[in-house]
Formats: sequence, C-alpha cells, structure tokens
Amino acid sequence: MTQSEDANVHPHFGFFNMAGSADTVTTLEERAQQGVAPPPSKLHDGPTTGKLIIRAIRRYRNKIAFVNDTGTGPGTYTYDEMGQFIARIMQALKNEGLKKGDGICMLSANKPEVFMTRLATNLLGLRYTPLNPMGSADDHAYIVDNCEARAVITDTKYAERIPTLQAAAPRLKHALTMGPSEYGTDILAIAETFDVRDPWVESNPADICNLTYTGGTTGRSKGAIQRHHTSLANVLMSVAEWDWPKEIRTLCVTPLSHAAGTLILPTLVQGGTVYIHDGFDAEKVLRAIEKDKITVLWLVPTMIYVLLDHPKLAATDTSSLELVVYGASPMSPTRLREAIERFGQVFMQIYAQTEAPMNITTLNTADHDLSRPERLASCGQPQIGVQVAVLDEDCMEVPQGEVGEICVRGQLVMEGYWKRPEETAEALKGGWLHTGDMGRVDIEGFVYIVDRKKDMIISGGFNVYPKEVEDVLTSHPDVGQAAVIGVPDEKWGEAVKAVVVPKPGATLDADALIAMVKEQKGSILAPKTLDIVTE
Repeated sequence: MTQSEDANVHPHFGFFNMAGSADTVTTLEERAQQGVAPPPSKLHDGPTTGKLIIRAIRRYRNKIAFVNDTGTGPGTYTYDEMGQFIARIMQALKNEGLKKGDGICMLSANKPEVFMTRLATNLLGLRYTPLNPMGSADDHAYIVDNCEARAVITDTKYAERIPTLQAAAPRLKHALTMGPSEYGTDILAIAETFDVRDPWVESNPADICNLTYTGGTTGRSKGAIQRHHTSLANVLMSVAEWDWPKEIRTLCVTPLSHAAGTLILPTLVQGGTVYIHDGFDAEKVLRAIEKDKITVLWLVPTMIYVLLDHPKLAATDTSSLELVVYGASPMSPTRLREAIERFGQVFMQIYAQTEAPMNITTLNTADHDLSRPERLASCGQPQIGVQVAVLDEDCMEVPQGEVGEICVRGQLVMEGYWKRPEETAEALKGGWLHTGDMGRVDIEGFVYIVDRKKDMIISGGFNVYPKEVEDVLTSHPDVGQAAVIGVPDEKWGEAVKAVVVPKPGATLDADALIAMVKEQKGSILAPKTLDIVTE
C-alpha cells in the first residue's frame, strides 16, 4: 500500500467497506443519495495525539511528567524537559535519514526515554512498532522484517540482538541504541548535539501511527494498523470515560510495549505524573503506593492476586489509590471481591485487544458494587463511540442473554492487518471486528465474556468454556490461581484438565476440588484430572 493510497483507506468512513474492497460510489452527489459518508478531507481534519502532547508540554512546563524508578537515566523529567528530549530525538532521527512513513521498531526495558522516543516517532509521522522485551529473538526478527522497518532502537541490554535482526530484515538500514554499544549508533549521544527547541508536528490524522503486533496465539503474529485519528479517539475516550482522580499519579510496572504504554498518554494530556518501574515487584509496588501516594495503577489480574497474598500488604497504607485499572486476562470474581474489600471500590476493568485497543468496554468503579456480586463477572458496558454486538456464525445477532461471538464497531477498531488481506477480510467480515471472544449481553447492556472461541473445549460432544471452571475453582478460599485446558482423550475427544496454585500456607485436595466443580456445574464441566502446583 503506497502513501498516497493508504491515506484514503479507512473502513469506518464508508469510503471502503470493512473487507477493504472499494465501493462503487465515486461522487459526493452519489454518496449523499446513498447515505455514504464523504471521504475524509482537510476540512474535517482534527488534531493528532502529538498535538495534544505539545499542548500539555506548554501548559504544564514546570510540573513533573515522569519519575524514573528504573535505576537508569535521570530521576525525573518535567514537562519542559520531556519536550526538549522529544525535540532532540526528532532531530536525531531526521539526521539519520528517517522520513515520514518509514517504519521503526523499539526494543527496550521500561524507562521514560522509551515512551518519549515513541512520541518523537509519532510526531514525525513514522510507523512505530513496539517489540515485547519478553519475546524471543526469532519473534523480534520476524516482526522487524514483516513490518518493513528501516530502523530499530534498542536499549543496551538488548543491543546484542541487532545482528540477528539485521540478518533477518534486509530493509533495516539503521541500528540505533539508547547508550553506547558496539552493535549500533548511540541515538542519545546524537540527540545531545542538537539545540534545545520545542517539538513540532509532521504527522497527519490519516497517517499510520502504530503498527502493533498481536500475541500470535493462532500462528505468526499480525500487525494491526492504527492511524493517528484512531489513537486520538482512544485517548479522548479514556479521558472522558475513566474515573480519573483530581491528582493523577500513575504507576506503570507492566511493559510499556503493552497496555501500560497506552495508559501514559491520557495521564500526560491531563498534566499527571507517570512513575515508571522496570518490572513488577510486589514489595516495591506496595512501597511506592505508600511513599509516592500513587492514585492510579494498572495491573493484570495475576499481579492483583500477588499483592493480595503478600505478607506486607496488611501493614501498607494504600489509601491514596483512587483508580486501579485491570484487564488483559480474566479476573476471578471471588478474588476481585477480596481486592475490593481490601483496597476499596477503586477498581475499573477494561476489555480490549490489539485490534481494538483499550476501550471496547469498561466496568467502572461504581459497577464494582459488592451488593451486586453477579456484576463482578462482567467486563462492563461499551464505551462512548463503540458498538458491541453478540453474533452467531452467520453474523446475525443472537437473542439477548445467549452466547455468541463478541463483535465491535467504532473509531478504535484497526484498519486491518498489515499486508494480510485474507486475515483482514475474515476479522472484519460483515462490517464488524470479530474479537474471537465468546460472550453474552444482559438486559442492562453489560457484557460477559464466557471464553476465547478457540479455547473452548469439546468434551464428549459438549462445549466447555475454561473460564466457567476456573471461576468455580478460584471461589475456594484456599485457591490462589487456576487454569483449565483441554487435553486429548480417547474416550472424550478432549478431557478437562485443571491446574491450581494454593494460597500461601494452604493445603488443597484435588479430589475435593473436582467434586466442588461437579456439584456446582455438573459432571460435564468437572475436571477429569487436577494438578496442584506451587507456581
């Protein structure tokens, strides 16, 4: 897809249909007669997220933007210092010959400089692709080649992977490192040679902003295309819908290449401060909450379980917390109840995926009501500007309360998969993004995820959704975590197998747990085998 072509391809404008084929409406008059939206034009262009960041830099110059608790680099950045860093990186990247539309990959541990460099690439109109630092060298090489990156930036910790990436990706021309390294050019040293100035914007709303790769659960990962207007819509949805506190002090402990990176943008546009750790350490998190009076925290459910079971939690003052955002995997309703009882009604669940990042549905803090325990199993209601439907195999809406595939429309939906037209057509068939998640919607419009479509176990001809079994197991007072899978079985086709982790100091009985599931859910859902492990 060329630069001139891709500026006009976006399914949500009706200019092209969801499968990516051109419609036959060519004139504005024909579009009006058929109720089709006109193609995007400069008349309707809005700002980009880059412009929002520049606005924040000018508005909050002397406030602290980042607190660096990773043990590397400066301890803090004010908004003004953030702006200077971004502008110098922009100049350094242009000095290396990178231009608008070029692809660039980032491989680094958590640090403020990583996110500020991402903002520099967005302002320049580069296609930004984060690489998960926990991924393999083979996965990184595939992504760098597939996204046609012209440059890669790594911190020195991962610089030794650069030769592997260069060998796999012939289009890769620039190897840059965040610090001195024999494997690449030190981009930070180059940036320091440029004069101080404010950052500027070269990107447009229709330019590709991020090319983010899926987890690859169904084969090689795919690059989901997100343009600047989509990124802007996501930020504005988050600012408008989330229960933000007056004083925003956000702690990020998960990889910035994942959802935590998206949490930073709405924090910065509101003048908040972002505290960055280099990973999740429960004791360090508890210490930071008390010492820094953290008000906003992003965690995955497993991290919440670890905090709940930590011996130092009882002695820690967590009263500053006003918003704990969680998502990325199912949360046990029983353990969620524990968390609410310990931390208060400060939790908000988000349901999203790479193809529709951050804001499909939210279960806000008010909905985490212990007097409505059934609601704790929901992932919430659709956000502003998002349509959700539960559809059958023929893309027809199922009756309210019945299980089908959760499908999505709205500005947050990806444009498609990078250079994967067949997979794009399948994912966006019928004018909906098909999430692959099975779920239902209740009479009040709350969405309940039953399980991943591909995780469903067929045992003896019956459908078994692992999450249903996991929720029963984690309701036991001595079970900390549980996972359920299907294993090949001559008699049943697939047999239900469970693995559980006891809470610290607890002892479990496998037969008793199987009997508990059988009593609550019946013999079909009861595990045929159950293993008890320590971690």
